[in-house]
Amino acid sequence: MEKTVFEIPKMDCPSEENLIRMKLDGISEIKNLEFDIANRKLTVYHTDKLEQIESSILELNLGGKRLQTGQSDKSEFEEQANQRKLLWVVLAINFAFFIIEIVFGLISKSMGLVADSLDMLADSLVYGISLFAVGGTLARKKKTATTAGYFQLILAVIGFAEVVRRFVGTEQMPDFSTMIIVSILALTANVICLFLLQKSKSKEAHMQASMIFTSNDVIINGGVILAGLLVKWLGTGLPDLIIGAIVFVIVIQGAIRILKLGK
Repeated sequence: MEKTVFEIPKMDCPSEENLIRMKLDGISEIKNLEFDIANRKLTVYHTDKLEQIESSILELNLGGKRLQTGQSDKSEFEEQANQRKLLWVVLAINFAFFIIEIVFGLISKSMGLVADSLDMLADSLVYGISLFAVGGTLARKKKTATTAGYFQLILAVIGFAEVVRRFVGTEQMPDFSTMIIVSILALTANVICLFLLQKSKSKEAHMQASMIFTSNDVIINGGVILAGLLVKWLGTGLPDLIIGAIVFVIVIQGAIRILKLGK
């Protein structure tokens, strides 16, 4: 048994963890994966195929780098109890807030909220792929990932095009109060999801604060809240368009990562 440690700088939350798990799922030589999201590290226990494992991680463009490889006498690994049930809970929370944010985003004319809703949808798709592909063939997993990736990509491109249209056309003032309130609720939902996932995979009863505040999801929520405040203070919808464009680009990048799982 060999133990290889990877540093993955862009592994900010359990969504990236699921992407990595799905990417490595077809390599039978892998016996266990241990994720340390707080320190951006992944430990892979395997018997062979180190080059394939490394190239698969690099293909996700999460900044993966192999730190060390050595022998390990570990042969038994703890199973994560209730992991499937927990994934369903997190998927439900993310999908519910996708609906909430996109509805209120359209009502309030906020592209920041619409973009953030697609970020929630992106996480839902990742968790959904993990659940529905469990026990299925590699071909089924790839087909599911491809469908989800294209769906997310199309929505994000349409959203980005709308941002451009509003930027060059007549300015539309979003409802800043709706932006702030809904984003605070979404931020709370993201923190709850992170807490549940990390608590389940740790012997500690709490989650380290660094895991929350370095999460892309939480940063995005904070960005929409800040944009709402700037809309109020500056009397212009430009901050909403800027945060919307940034988040749409992030969602497009996420869609591309999902599509790579289908190759």
